[in-house]
Amino acid sequence: MSKASAKIREEFLQLLPPTIFFLVALSIVAVVRVLMLKGTGIPVSTPVQILVGALVLGKSVLIADLMPFINKYPDKPLAYNVAWKTAIYVFVALVIHYLERLVEFWKEAPGFVAANQKLLEAMIWPHFWAIQIVLVVLIFNYCVVHELSRFIGGAKVREMFFGAPPDARP
Repeated sequence: MSKASAKIREEFLQLLPPTIFFLVALSIVAVVRVLMLKGTGIPVSTPVQILVGALVLGKSVLIADLMPFINKYPDKPLAYNVAWKTAIYVFVALVIHYLERLVEFWKEAPGFVAANQKLLEAMIWPHFWAIQIVLVVLIFNYCVVHELSRFIGGAKVREMFFGAPPDARP
């Protein structure tokens, strides 16, 4: 196997876990949105938007993990990094969630300020915050599993969940 194909395979395998997690998470959020918006006429996310969002979030998490400030508490108990990363990812999710709604209004408004004003007037805030709560729980769970995997090791976590590989059994 060439160096390039080995690197592509390595990158793909790193991208897979967060992408799958966020694909499931965004699908849950989409179902919640569909249930909340039924009968309102407000458009909901399509499966393609969910897949693209999961790919973007998966790659974003990998890039964020390379930044020095993201792993701020390496010598503290895991709860510190879990809380820190959850706060960062939730803030980013909040901004993305708001901007996603803003883009919908910007298509019809003459400018950014008008779109933002129209969004603030039309936003169903309980729905917005309900989605944010779901995202907080999902992101927190992702951060817990990610930090445990980082601490214990991916192979050990896979063995704990799925058993030892057939070739490693006594």
